[in-house]
Amino acid sequence: MNGLTFTLPMAMMLGATVILTLCAAFSVKYRDVGLIGAIVATLLGFVAVTYANPALIYYSAFVLAISLINLASLKTIKSVIQGVDFCLVGLMALVTLFIFTTHDLSMILAAFVLVSVPTYILVMVRERGANVEVGIKYITFMVLATILFFIGAVLLAYTKNAYNGLLYILGYVMLVLGLSIEVGVAPLHEWVPDVFSSADPIPLSIIASLAKIVPFVIALRILLATVSPLTVTLSLFTAVLAAISMFTGNIGALTSKEPARVLAYSTVANMGYVLACVVVIAKPEFFYFALTGALLMLFANAAGKIGFFNAIKNRGAFSPLLYLLAFSFIGLPPLMGFWGKLFILFSLIKAEYVWLVALMVINSAISVPYYLRLARELGVGWKASLTDFICIATVILIVVTFLPDWFFKGMEVIAQTVGIVI
Repeated sequence: MNGLTFTLPMAMMLGATVILTLCAAFSVKYRDVGLIGAIVATLLGFVAVTYANPALIYYSAFVLAISLINLASLKTIKSVIQGVDFCLVGLMALVTLFIFTTHDLSMILAAFVLVSVPTYILVMVRERGANVEVGIKYITFMVLATILFFIGAVLLAYTKNAYNGLLYILGYVMLVLGLSIEVGVAPLHEWVPDVFSSADPIPLSIIASLAKIVPFVIALRILLATVSPLTVTLSLFTAVLAAISMFTGNIGALTSKEPARVLAYSTVANMGYVLACVVVIAKPEFFYFALTGALLMLFANAAGKIGFFNAIKNRGAFSPLLYLLAFSFIGLPPLMGFWGKLFILFSLIKAEYVWLVALMVINSAISVPYYLRLARELGVGWKASLTDFICIATVILIVVTFLPDWFFKGMEVIAQTVGIVI
């Protein structure tokens, strides 16, 4: 029975990968084949993961929903890589579903690459030729991020078996810096405003949503598995980075006028909130609070970015829907953004970072004007368009955590089994 439990999910994941590959080949001529293949592969991956570990059902359900909404968003543009774009999103979805099911460091690092590389292509996608200039800038930063992250991870793995304080410090700093470049944490966020204001909004909605989950999950798992006596001291470094990112992002968004640029700085701020969860690694007994907050914040960020970027692309969306997404970003209860921030704040209090809690509350207040301005500028009447239906789906996503106790209990179980083999 144990052998079946192990092999059947792996066979299903392999089958999903084969489906994606074949459909990508056929989609060059028939674009919708890529969409169908991506949907089937993502559903197969969802079934495989929840069969292997039923505790992952809530996490997997959110990833599935975000992935399907991302696929629907791609239907609103005519891509230059016809059909293959759907399969790239399907691959990212499979990796994001898979990330909690493996305990092997090499597989985890491979997942980092597999979720990052498709964004190199997606960032250049637009309806009139490839946006090469944006792609070069984005890829340059992502390659640097990957190198730093990998070296940091290897150094931390080495110090786990042969402890060396200096190497641990170097590994920790490099991994956090690589993560910061990858997701857009200030002051390593230089690529974010330029890329967000120049690339097509639809591919950006994928990069700003689905692509953000795996890097954080991997970083949290590696740092948790390699905790040392120096972790408490180094957590201050991460806390300072998080605070800088919050202020840089919110002040930048407050002073920006172009909607895409506002969302760019909003991402910088939101990634600062999530990065704050890393400081809780120093007190592993409270890790599940941080994990719950981080994932809820990432899911709320994904829903909001998908909705707003689709509104930018299609010159507006139904106003009440955009206001609800804005309220979630601000942290208004009982929307998902509120619960994400609440669990993050609670975990920071347990980790005795009260000053960071205060800064996070101040930054949430700073964000109110620009989110409301964004909803007002992009809000229009009901048009019964694909964009409005996509926004409805994202709003449903942020309201399902009206009472998040069920999600928290699932994260508590997952947090007990996130160890990796070093």
